Amino acid sequence: MAFRFDDIGNRLKAFRMGSGLGADEIAAKIGISRAALYRYEKGEVAKIDTLAKMASLLGVSVPTLLGVGVEYMSSAVSFFERIRQIEETAEHIIVSSGPVSYLLTTDRYDSILEKVLSESLPRQEDGLKVGKESVSEIMALLKERKESYRRRQPSIVTVIAADELRRFLRNGLVGKVEMQSRTRRKRREVAFEEMERIAHFMEDEPIGVQIGIVEDTLPRTSFHVFRQPDRLVLAVSPYRLGESPNIRVGVGMITSAPEAVELHEQTAESLWKRALKGRDAAEFTRRAIKRYSREFT
Repeated sequence: MAFRFDDIGNRLKAFRMGSGLGADEIAAKIGISRAALYRYEKGEVAKIDTLAKMASLLGVSVPTLLGVGVEYMSSAVSFFERIRQIEETAEHIIVSSGPVSYLLTTDRYDSILEKVLSESLPRQEDGLKVGKESVSEIMALLKERKESYRRRQPSIVTVIAADELRRFLRNGLVGKVEMQSRTRRKRREVAFEEMERIAHFMEDEPIGVQIGIVEDTLPRTSFHVFRQPDRLVLAVSPYRLGESPNIRVGVGMITSAPEAVELHEQTAESLWKRALKGRDAAEFTRRAIKRYSREFT
């Protein structure tokens, strides 16, 4: 099996970011310089015993660092860093994820999303402090992803579940159930604006953006299929952005295993065939916006 050393470096960086350990601390513990650690993260070949020490310190296996089989990540920071890395060379993206695809959202969505993720954190002092640090890291990674998408413009196909769309419009962009009515009103306004933007995409059908709405109940886990120049990559995520977010619990998975990729592509294709598209999807979305905006008023 041929190893891609740039990918090994990418995985090392992602797991290092999610570990909560600083580069100096990791380098000291395994007996190398910080400069050497950064060189390994850029794809320089590391000795197997050095990789073993890194894997042990970061709480992963050597096969995971090498990309053998499936990458498992219990840190949302590590997971979103890996997604950012993969998207840098993706030419086509298939998305099944919540009421909106993050890459298609507005900059205003980012400013509210940071508050939403913070709202979802546990109130215990230690958990809140660590959680806020994670939120800052995640938001930085998400914004890098959006900037990269806007610059590169890979094609994207996304499927939205009708029930999630309705729930998003009903509840707004919120991280917890209990909140002041004034705040909830503003969060619902954000949801209306984002879904109107999605309706425009559906109606105008710009090159490289396809969005469909299905009545099926989709799983709470989301998935992305990335087509890179030399391979397909599947990412399955328990981490949820937006309404009712989750950035603390779960195990994300990334793999290029042909069977896993093929099954998820078949799922996406089946959903797409049954989905409302174009003007029909836009009209469906605007009817839902109108219905919930009346309730809102």
